[in-house]
Amino acid sequence: MYYIWTDESDSTGKYYANFYGGILILSEHYEEVLQRLSAIVREVGIEDEIKWQKVNEYTEERYKRIIDVLFELLGEGKAKIRIFFRHRQFKAFELNNEQRRHEYQILYYQFIKNDFGLIYSNPKGKNVRVRLLIDDMPLKGPDRDSFLKAIYHLNDLVQFQKANIHIKDGDVAEVNSKKHLPLQVMDVVLGAMCFRLNDKHKERGIDGKRAKRNIVKERLYKHISKRIFELHPGFNIGITTPITKKSDLWKEPYLHWNFVPNRFTKDKGFTKHHKKETAPYNLHK
Repeated sequence: MYYIWTDESDSTGKYYANFYGGILILSEHYEEVLQRLSAIVREVGIEDEIKWQKVNEYTEERYKRIIDVLFELLGEGKAKIRIFFRHRQFKAFELNNEQRRHEYQILYYQFIKNDFGLIYSNPKGKNVRVRLLIDDMPLKGPDRDSFLKAIYHLNDLVQFQKANIHIKDGDVAEVNSKKHLPLQVMDVVLGAMCFRLNDKHKERGIDGKRAKRNIVKERLYKHISKRIFELHPGFNIGITTPITKKSDLWKEPYLHWNFVPNRFTKDKGFTKHHKKETAPYNLHK
């Protein structure tokens, strides 16, 4: 079985929006991953929920040690993290009002369907079950029902059937991150990416100075970035992480996906004009 915890962050941002993050753990590594994460959390003495929003001078070094254990697990192939976002300069072309209203569901579906490369995970064709644990879905009533129906519809896709990947009834659940440590540590990574991509590290108050907490958050982001570079030398935070073959979507421990619609227009108002811009290539098309 694959356990996948997912969460979402800023739906809008200065440059980037619709952040989704996920962490996957295989059943054979489940107990070890939880034990090692729990052990470091106890060791550093954190009793509250671990969240990007709680990063400060008091938690900084403690969070860095937790991040180090997380990336050790990623490097050992015992967990995988995927981060999804879209650059606001790329505007999907000819969306109707209904599609715009369901933006959350549509993008989340693409994230779950593609970002972990599930269809490349099972070359031996054994029966694989996926347990999907979503943190606090902002959906109710018919919207929630239609979203869950779409997720279960993955079972009907030819590529999922050929890969023998199944999401059974009841295997999609809404959870509270306070009770799920993998979600908490992934939230720190997701928050760091959103923070940096939207230039929050540059924000200044009316006195022209940067807030102390933002300085601390930037240091933690740099620590996370350093650990990513160990897995992907030359890593570029703002583009889809390059892969050499489609199966790498499954095999790689850490990947970014900068989602670009198949048909789009460009709005230069959302670009960082002081940097050279290149249109990212969407490997997931």
